[in-house]
Amino acid sequence: MEDYEKLLEQAYSEIKEVKGNTERFEIPEAEGHQSGKKTIITNFNQIANHLRRNPQHFQKFLLKTLGTTGYIEGERLVINGNISKAKINDKIKMYVEEFVLCKECKKPDTEIIKEGRLQFLHCLACGAKHPIKSV
Repeated sequence: MEDYEKLLEQAYSEIKEVKGNTERFEIPEAEGHQSGKKTIITNFNQIANHLRRNPQHFQKFLLKTLGTTGYIEGERLVINGNISKAKINDKIKMYVEEFVLCKECKKPDTEIIKEGRLQFLHCLACGAKHPIKSV
């Protein structure tokens, strides 16, 4: 038994300690500018691709929670109204918490699936499935 303990201590002493950020998923921040009475998010499609979500679903959520209208123009989202970058980034975080991160394991490896009239957030990492609100 003592040999086992010595081998175990030796193995632990040789293991490298992981340093740095252990979280691999970072929520992207909106980049853009205001043009007159419109706010333009220039990296909208990049954010949607990073979150692995349909840009139309993401757009619908943002516009609904911001209480305004807008449209996708190429790679960017044009929002009617002057909206601060901080407010947009808060809404992106809300979207990630509700429609991207798994409720069980908190990993972003999820997909939205539709069964009948209901939509579910299905986790590809742990297999959990939770109902979500439709946008």
